[in-house]
Amino acid sequence: MESIAIIGGGAAGLAGAVSAAQALRAAGRSDVEVALCEADERVGRTILATGNGRCNFSNASVRASDYRNAAFVGSVLQSLQGWSIRGGCTAGREAGVADPVHRFFADAGLLWREESEGRLYPQANKATSVLDVLRAKAVRLGVRERTSKRAVRIDAPSAPEGPFAVRFDDGSVMRPRAVVLAMGGKHGLTVELPPLLRSGALSPVLGPLRSDGRLTRTLNNIRLKAALCLCRPDEKAARNSIANDVELRSSALAAAAACGEDVGHADGGFRVTGEGLLLARQQGEVLFRDYGLSGIAVFNLSRFARPGDAVLVDALPGMGLAQAQEALGRRFEALVRDGAVLSGEDWGRGMLLPAVGALVLKQAGLSVSGPFAAADVPAFVRAAKALRFPVEGMADPAQCQVARGGLDIAAFDGRTLEARAVPGLFAAGEALDVDGPCGGYNLHWAWASGIVAGDAAARKMVAGKEA
Repeated sequence: MESIAIIGGGAAGLAGAVSAAQALRAAGRSDVEVALCEADERVGRTILATGNGRCNFSNASVRASDYRNAAFVGSVLQSLQGWSIRGGCTAGREAGVADPVHRFFADAGLLWREESEGRLYPQANKATSVLDVLRAKAVRLGVRERTSKRAVRIDAPSAPEGPFAVRFDDGSVMRPRAVVLAMGGKHGLTVELPPLLRSGALSPVLGPLRSDGRLTRTLNNIRLKAALCLCRPDEKAARNSIANDVELRSSALAAAAACGEDVGHADGGFRVTGEGLLLARQQGEVLFRDYGLSGIAVFNLSRFARPGDAVLVDALPGMGLAQAQEALGRRFEALVRDGAVLSGEDWGRGMLLPAVGALVLKQAGLSVSGPFAAADVPAFVRAAKALRFPVEGMADPAQCQVARGGLDIAAFDGRTLEARAVPGLFAAGEALDVDGPCGGYNLHWAWASGIVAGDAAARKMVAGKEA
């Protein structure tokens, strides 16, 4: 029996297997098997770990511009619209669901709800709900799960229209007519691919940032609602980075537009602060750790950060600089109205947690135990609006949600995700050099690209048979 091999049983692989099997069934090709090959002893284990076990499986508003290599992603998402129109998700369409990925899940029987910032979670609030509906649909469509099968090498067909050779670490060989490479993370580096396809170095992103422990150790485990800015001190290097990275340029322009005039000065549409060129801005919760900074806002900044950059934490995010100085000036007058003499510690009480207040005072050049005067308010405000933490790199790769890098998108057709130089070989998900921010975007890409690749692989086999 002829087959399509899906290499990797995570999000992209499961979506690809279901999509391929759907296309084959629609074409009446019961003679082709879809084999879902997973190195682990079960498929979908990585899905169960997402969203702290709740699985933030998508977002209510997904745009190509949210991703690295946005133009390529846009082509894939456009192709996905074509899949949806061809009848890939009847129930979802009849229910009025607009996004093709969401239609895909509606057809599988998943119910979901929307939380803050458009994050979509299964109604049951468990990742198992997402995995269960996908596996059940795969079973109904005849997908064969082959677990504990780690692919170590993929050889291209030796003759036109011939089979691939997929070699596994147990010595077995599978000879499918089409292959969808849906392996992510470290597994993407261990597969030997045809000579014209080489995976670039993978680097972990969407994770915590390492910083100067002398600054963060006293704040360990403190959570702070704040606005965070990522700046690159070397303005020339920053502008060169922006010129060569469309996503970084978009991030810097968006950050400049989101900041008030009191955050640096505008220059060519970008914003230059006292710490260099502003590259990205996030608002949310920062979690201080003894090694550095964590939290979703920090994770999103990590997509652009590199050693030598600085994260500026605004501990008074609800007020602009001038507004904060005016408000805190009035606060000082109220506190000394009865003749009280304030120390730095007294001044911070009721406004910031003691450890945070102490760091603000230190970066402002003020004393915690010494007297605090009205003339000290401006320096305190400036420090509180821009607590500086130098970036030393990623803190813990194991905590990172995705790996950046993988296969060069230029080697693949954005309409089908087929390798231009190796017909019949497709790629999806984290195998490709695409990543997005937190909030369901990376899983959305996994589903979307898996659907497109699986469908295209099946349609290629159907077309070849008819020819």
